[in-house]
Amino acid sequence: MYNLLIGGAAGQGIDTTAAILEKLLKKSGYNVFTIKDFMSRVRGGHNFALIRFGVEPVLSHSNKLDGIIALNDETVELHKAQLNQNGFILCDSKLNTQDSRAIKINMTEIANEIGNPRVSGSIAVGAVLKLFGENTADAKDVLKDFVKEQYLEMNVKAVEAGYEIPEERFAHLNGNFSDCMILSGTKALSLGAIAAGLRFYSAYPMSPSTSIMEYLADKGEDANIMVEQAEDEIAAINMAIGASYAGARAMTGTSGGGFSLMVEALGLSGMAEIPLVVVDVQRPGPVTGLPTRTEQSDLKFVISASQGEFPRMVIALRNHEDAFYQTVRAFQLAEKYQIPVILLSDQYLGDSTATVKPFDLTSIPPEKPAEQAAEGEYLRYRYTEDGISPRLIPGKTKNFVAIDSDEHDERGWITESAEVRTKMMDKRMKKLQKLGLELQEPEFLGSESFDTLLLGWGSTYGSIAEAVKLLNESSGKHYAALVFGDIYPLPQKLLREKAAAAKQIINVEQNATGQLADLIREQTGISCSSSILKYDGRQISGEEIAELVLKGVQS
Repeated sequence: MYNLLIGGAAGQGIDTTAAILEKLLKKSGYNVFTIKDFMSRVRGGHNFALIRFGVEPVLSHSNKLDGIIALNDETVELHKAQLNQNGFILCDSKLNTQDSRAIKINMTEIANEIGNPRVSGSIAVGAVLKLFGENTADAKDVLKDFVKEQYLEMNVKAVEAGYEIPEERFAHLNGNFSDCMILSGTKALSLGAIAAGLRFYSAYPMSPSTSIMEYLADKGEDANIMVEQAEDEIAAINMAIGASYAGARAMTGTSGGGFSLMVEALGLSGMAEIPLVVVDVQRPGPVTGLPTRTEQSDLKFVISASQGEFPRMVIALRNHEDAFYQTVRAFQLAEKYQIPVILLSDQYLGDSTATVKPFDLTSIPPEKPAEQAAEGEYLRYRYTEDGISPRLIPGKTKNFVAIDSDEHDERGWITESAEVRTKMMDKRMKKLQKLGLELQEPEFLGSESFDTLLLGWGSTYGSIAEAVKLLNESSGKHYAALVFGDIYPLPQKLLREKAAAAKQIINVEQNATGQLADLIREQTGISCSSSILKYDGRQISGEEIAELVLKGVQS
């Protein structure tokens, strides 16, 4: 498996170069995983992309490098310590580095000879292909997706020129991932929403969730989706609730700061029993925090958001494939139980890209029409054994479909009756009993005969999976992990079984307080022995987790 870093200042074309390279590598048969580390600025600063590729599954990033494409001197100074001794630093000859691993190419001069100084990135792409034993056969096909037609041929020439300069350094690996897709977590989530029948999406731009709106707006006409940029997050969630009441499958998305504004309306979805999917793409807080970084610090917040009590579900997305299928499932559960379902993603998962097998659309059941009213008077909030009342769509029935944000009776009329209040609360909360039967247990990873059990949730999945593999291969001891997707209500069967067999339990989270560990202790009485917590805005790697476990981290 190989690791490549492309670094420089904002505005130097890092994203485009990385996107071209990862697509070329995928076409060559590699499994690819790319993350982006960028500052909250349009120009300057230090940004980089990490591309990891190989012929085995690539589940997360690594900070150990085989190569660096340095667009400025700062990149070399910041990352050369991560570079393997036999690695390379590919850079323009004008850079000042004297590192013996540097391969200096006069990219500026070659680009000027080709006729466009902006093709330097394509020269670097060609050189990288040669270094890793690849060829340029797919260059033109890939480049046409990233450059305008009038610049296509000169970029192809630039790739070929770069290819001729270095000697091959690494052997080509034979993989079979060329038929896979390359998707960001955001695109996988968005495609899941489209596959689930999304008809209305409303949001206010807030990184790192904005790319959901951008992608859905781009595909809106083809997919028959109305995308509305609201004036703020309060309007966005209320628009989505209104669209759902009117019969459209609806979703809204934001980050933690925007979700803070949505919480009262989230309660409206719960009280009025209107299906709703809400996406929270987490970033470090509070307030503005680190807008372009990652964290897992909204878990407790979304579980308890809005005053009062009402049933909801929280699903943490673990990887790109999971993002697609769990988004489909979120819509199905929201419709079935007439509740809000909150999807927790984060900047790491949302902005990273990975090779993903084509999705199985045959596994997605068709949308079901709203339930028809029983004989006699239609009661929107009829008391039922499972708490789920018959739902009709206004305008598609002769019945009056009443809803209310105040406490109400079966008809939807406001009430202050103590008896009705108790019965209606019991009706709503009954949904959790049936929902509990549909919870998905956390994924178990590692050795069945383990001594140490790691616990995690969401996007730490890949890093934890890699850490368990590293530990089992190198330590002489046995390790396993549970990584939660469904997280509220908390599935407990597998957790109780595996926790009882563990000599120590370590929770791994991207927050400062161990929010999953707190939830598990609250719900089950199971306590973790120690914690690995990272909250600097950067995602923890499998190597970091393994190292800290071996050092015996204490909480």
